[in-house]
Amino acid sequence: MNTQAHPSPQFFMTAPASCPYLPGQVERKVFTHLVGQRAPEMNDILTQGGFRRSQNIAYRPACESCRACVSVRILADEFQPTRSMRRVLAANEDLVGREYPAEPSTEQFSLFRRYLDSRHTQGGMSEMSVLDYAMMVEDTHVNTKIIEYRLRNEGDGWRSPPSGQLVAAALTDIMADGVSMVYSFYDPSLEARSLGTFMILDHIRRTQAKGLPHVYLGYWVQGSRKMAYKTRFLPQEHLLNQGWTLYEPPASDELR
Repeated sequence: MNTQAHPSPQFFMTAPASCPYLPGQVERKVFTHLVGQRAPEMNDILTQGGFRRSQNIAYRPACESCRACVSVRILADEFQPTRSMRRVLAANEDLVGREYPAEPSTEQFSLFRRYLDSRHTQGGMSEMSVLDYAMMVEDTHVNTKIIEYRLRNEGDGWRSPPSGQLVAAALTDIMADGVSMVYSFYDPSLEARSLGTFMILDHIRRTQAKGLPHVYLGYWVQGSRKMAYKTRFLPQEHLLNQGWTLYEPPASDELR
């Protein structure tokens, strides 16, 4: 009988760098590699402990002077959409969402580039090539899917795959206690559809259908307008010093 213990993951620290969310702040990250047979198990444990995945790396902030980044997860089985969220769902009833293995395509990359060129002209992802995109999608040792959202064409009720225009996509990890939205992007010209909100709502529905409790949204950064949308999906928990804690929103936010 082999009694050798599984090797523990090794953790490393990045060098200090400018924070992409809060001006004047410096960020550092602790990270480890997610490889081998234990990668899915480790991804579950680390995500529940506040880590995020990027390719085969799991990381979390380890900043010396700031604790603004807070891990967020939606309680999917208790979630009820607000009036504005129901309007978003209604506005996107003509979309077909299908889940596929994590494989890149030229069509995905074209949409991804349009999204970056419109929304993220600065930062580490702005110069990503088609090969960089392929690595982002394929370089995973965990249960990762890509969910494509297409405009419904006649016959898409039975046709597989659907044939309509690709308007959004989400790279998503399937875990033992829910799903983690690794990265999502959409057609920036369809702003009226609120596709970012729609994809989160669709992930909540998918998580409910799987009978799982959580949708992990990554980090909410207090003081960053770009991250403010994450606290709209209630109820949700934030990972604080005492563990996962129910978030209490300001009274003005509860009925939006």
